[in-house]
Amino acid sequence: MNLTKLLATTAIAGLALAAQPAAAQPAATKNIKIGMVNLSLCCAYFVGMDAAVKDEASHFPNVKILSTDAKGDVAKLTADVDDLLNQKVDALIISGAWIEAAPAALEAINRAKVPVVMVDRQLKGGERTAWVGPDNRAIGEGVGDYINKRLNGQGKVAIIRGGPADNTIGSNRSDGVKAKLEGTKIQTVVAPGWGKWSADGGFTQMEDLLSKNADLNAVFCENDSMCLGAQKAIADAGKSKQIFIASVDGEMGTLKEIMREDSNYGVTGRNSSDQIGRAGFNRAMAIIAGGVPKKDTALPSPIITKDNAVKYYDANSRF
Repeated sequence: MNLTKLLATTAIAGLALAAQPAAAQPAATKNIKIGMVNLSLCCAYFVGMDAAVKDEASHFPNVKILSTDAKGDVAKLTADVDDLLNQKVDALIISGAWIEAAPAALEAINRAKVPVVMVDRQLKGGERTAWVGPDNRAIGEGVGDYINKRLNGQGKVAIIRGGPADNTIGSNRSDGVKAKLEGTKIQTVVAPGWGKWSADGGFTQMEDLLSKNADLNAVFCENDSMCLGAQKAIADAGKSKQIFIASVDGEMGTLKEIMREDSNYGVTGRNSSDQIGRAGFNRAMAIIAGGVPKKDTALPSPIITKDNAVKYYDANSRF
């Protein structure tokens, strides 16, 4: 574990335990079961979050993590929740990925009076005990500031969205970027289709954008993976010197690109699934111990460029 990750983990533990009375900490002899409910483990981001929860739990011999994968199916997620409740878990952590709501699952949790910590996404349609995740609008604004300054307030920027249309995580990021470009001479064009949060999707959308916009100066993608695909399409078109890249997440492949001397990858906003997973676990433990933590906690999301990328790069990261 590098120094930055160690400090971040220590800070996360502090956030959780600050709300936890010392006398109420879980007894070492009490067996604790925490359900980690994943809508999907399709991608490195969600796999990394699940792994972070398990890694944090490994420091407690009396804590067991019961992890599920609904493979993108909301009905399966609801069934997974029911199964975990039947196993008498002490708390649930829910990673809702791209869905906006799971009312049946949340209603079942509320009826069972089991505390639930949402990580990354705040699901609608039910109560939560706590949420830990990024301020996506603020991340977008930080990236938008970078784009504006690098272009000196004029140029043309493409935006590639992850989708679907009701995905507030993506729209908050794009809205933040656009807010910082309003009032400038920077024109924005939005890819007509969805990049589906993947490198292949980003590649396809970028090809379409390039065919209709020969004068692009930059592209913003709602996540790193899509921009890694877009970067290839830009290179294939011979426009790497003309177009720079901006995105969100801070995955290790992106940080490596940003640090590369001749790369056109300019910036990403940090949204660490490892950090979120660890914070979610510690928040659940604090609640089980009897603490009353803050309901919603937005984690720090620094803007990463060539100037500071090395501070956040960890070759052993799962994401």
